[in-house]
Amino acid sequence: MKKEKYHFSAKMVPVFLVLHLALVISSLSGVCSKMAARQEFLSWGFVFWFGMVLVLMFVYAVIWQQVLKRLPLTVAFANKPVTLIWSFLWGSLLFQETITWNMVLGGAVIFVGIYLVVSSDE
Repeated sequence: MKKEKYHFSAKMVPVFLVLHLALVISSLSGVCSKMAARQEFLSWGFVFWFGMVLVLMFVYAVIWQQVLKRLPLTVAFANKPVTLIWSFLWGSLLFQETITWNMVLGGAVIFVGIYLVVSSDE
């Protein structure tokens, strides 16, 4: 079975914007998860934040499926490491976490690996 080549065009920009919106939503579920972890188990705060995780992941899943109708899985999946950048940003802004050089280096290694996997068919 011969693979079709994927070619990026300007009409795909809205699809990529929606894809990246979905990835931001996915990263925000991690924020809500961390907020839930700070609450007493089964308290109203815990239930709220854990409920937000479920809502965000549901929205993400619906958007992800719509994106996959318009993009090949390899192209869409290759963009998922962007959530790593959002996680760094949310951790720094919302939780005053420090972004270390080891984190940046680890992120770079992941991005290079994804690039090598995706570009290996060319």
